[in-house]
Amino acid sequence: MRSPTSDPARPAAAAVPPTAHSASAAPSTDSIRALFPALTDNGPVYLDSAATTQKPLPVIEAVDGYHRRHTANSGRGTYPWATRLAREVEQVRADTARFLGARPHEVVFTAGATAGLNAVALAWALTALDDGDEILYSPRDHASNVYPWLQLRATLAHFGRRIRLVPYRTTALGEADVDDIAAKAGPRTRLLTLSHIHHVFGALNTLEEVRDRLDPRVVVCFDCSQSAGHIPIDVGELGADFAVVSAHKMFGAPGTGVLFCHSRLHDQLTPFLPGGNSGVRVRDSTLLPMRMPDRLEGGTHNIPGILALGAAVGVLDALGVDTIAEHNRVLTRRLVDGMRALPGLRLLPGPAHAPCDIGYGIVSFTLDGITATDLGFVLSELGFLVRTGAHCVPADTATPPGDIDIVAAEADSVRVSTHIYTTTEEVDRFLDCLSTLATEVR
Repeated sequence: MRSPTSDPARPAAAAVPPTAHSASAAPSTDSIRALFPALTDNGPVYLDSAATTQKPLPVIEAVDGYHRRHTANSGRGTYPWATRLAREVEQVRADTARFLGARPHEVVFTAGATAGLNAVALAWALTALDDGDEILYSPRDHASNVYPWLQLRATLAHFGRRIRLVPYRTTALGEADVDDIAAKAGPRTRLLTLSHIHHVFGALNTLEEVRDRLDPRVVVCFDCSQSAGHIPIDVGELGADFAVVSAHKMFGAPGTGVLFCHSRLHDQLTPFLPGGNSGVRVRDSTLLPMRMPDRLEGGTHNIPGILALGAAVGVLDALGVDTIAEHNRVLTRRLVDGMRALPGLRLLPGPAHAPCDIGYGIVSFTLDGITATDLGFVLSELGFLVRTGAHCVPADTATPPGDIDIVAAEADSVRVSTHIYTTTEEVDRFLDCLSTLATEVR
């Protein structure tokens, strides 16, 4: 990859450890930690990577380098600074496409996963759905995969088109209930949307058990915010028509994301953000959409964010996503095993209740006798940074029968999330602290 720091006039970013898949030895814990300057030996233990990941030095250099040296607008000039940036942006697109198992023209740069999901609603569903069509969704998903569909329904109703939002259940393992999905999918179902890895339960959804039971006309949208950079992703194997990625959850910078749009749907997409660079031309006072992905990329790109995404993909490639996935699995099981015996602690649905040895770096729980918010404050004072509360799960949407207990648990819980830079020593220190607190509260 030609990175934004590859210009001879620019200093090279910090070295990335050799890939774990090469003949070289796997990177050491110290070399990995050295990539992330915010993590210091005397600092707090960061256990909130599901909210956002720490940033490695190559990503920091990509953002800083753009602003310090040769700042320009990509694709807006014929002078070297602009043309080089245009090539670098397209190289990041190609690298991201490879990372996701897609093709470059299927990769759209967005302002984040939320923007990507809203783009699905506005660029596809707004014009593709007819009166009486249905969307299958989970009320237990992140608000960014719930509210766009509620807003879409309200917008279409304003113009006399009525669509139905059909909620499907979540199992006791925290997974999408594929039998419920199959039962509720009908002749008017046009869209099925779900989380690849759930942001609270840490459960994996792939639709393997139900794909053959779905009508091929059903469009499938995956929210890959918690899976990209944590486990290997291939949108083709997932059977995704749309998929969204959040860069800041995979070592990148905030305000940047990716929307994968399968080429089979490109003819159904309309510009939702028309403007400069949106690939739209005018004929007889009518906007005519042009080629993808320009069609959905109106306005100036978030250039430093895209360059940071390219650097993040480079770091993930070097570390090896398989290595990251295994590291998170080991830490997840260590957390679960350490929490099971603690008095008054209740593990939410997810890998803790699975019959097999799985884990994706997310464990959520409650502790009797203390609210999650208060527990999070105490843990922070003791040097452990975790997420508490409802975790952006909507509290005012339809709840399918059987989800009541899950809703109650989600309303106020503590979430612990890890990444490649989290160490077993940090996890053990956290468990020791939590054990003391559980005993004192009891």
